Amino acid sequence: MLRTRFAPSPTGHLHVGNAYSALLCQQWAESHQAELLLRIEDIDFNRCRPDFAADLIEDLEWLGIRWQGDILYQSRYLETYTQALEQLRQDGLIYPCFCTRRDIQREIENAGLAPHAEDMPEVYPGTCRMFSAEQRRQRIADGSPFAWRLDVQAAMQCVGDVSWQDGEGCCHAVHPGLNDAVIGRKDIGISYHLAVVVDDAVQGITHVIRGDDLRSSTGLHRLLQALLGFLTPIYLHHALLCNEAGERLAKRNGAPSLRELRTSGASADTLRRLLLQRGNEAPAPWAGLAG
Repeated sequence: MLRTRFAPSPTGHLHVGNAYSALLCQQWAESHQAELLLRIEDIDFNRCRPDFAADLIEDLEWLGIRWQGDILYQSRYLETYTQALEQLRQDGLIYPCFCTRRDIQREIENAGLAPHAEDMPEVYPGTCRMFSAEQRRQRIADGSPFAWRLDVQAAMQCVGDVSWQDGEGCCHAVHPGLNDAVIGRKDIGISYHLAVVVDDAVQGITHVIRGDDLRSSTGLHRLLQALLGFLTPIYLHHALLCNEAGERLAKRNGAPSLRELRTSGASADTLRRLLLQRGNEAPAPWAGLAG
């Protein structure tokens, strides 16, 4: 059975960009006689709220999204993610990172690099990878807060050459120069990267349909799948909806929420039709929908 999923995070109300992605997932599932599952990615307890989770379910139902089976809430599976993290630790493939954001930025600047502020957390110079086992034990014993980072060099040596396949059958090699990403966070314990890989395996996802902004994470996810002995789905990355300035639609740049459109009298049928027919060709296909 072919199976995909839509996996929003309840950090606010769904906007039209989220609606576009959900509709593409449903359209693919219907055209391939596949199952569509709904997953609520709510492990970030600092930002996710139960009322937002309830609202997004209601908004998806209004939009006409229909999923099969029970909804998976990540917050109910923390032990499963922790077990995966522990497996990687026992295999010597992760290491504790004691760096703060300021520490990382200072190291990057000293190395002559100057990434944009929003990109800075994705760039890591490998500071804590060089610590000895004794140094790590001492820092942990002293109570220093730390995150767990994947040792990409060790991981690649463990699994060898790996690749992922896109919807057109093209294979993309996982580059050994991947960043040592955080997979165990200081604040919430588990990162998105590890949780999503475990979830896709547990739910038997065969095809991942998601925005092109997540393409850069696919190599890391494929590497984690190889390390944990999971099958890898096929990945389809769709273009993102943009505003009239060509910026990716998001809450921060005024993307209208489905809730706002609903309460203003918008037609779900019309919104659904416009998004699927016109998509990224129309900067604001929802304009004028309110009654």
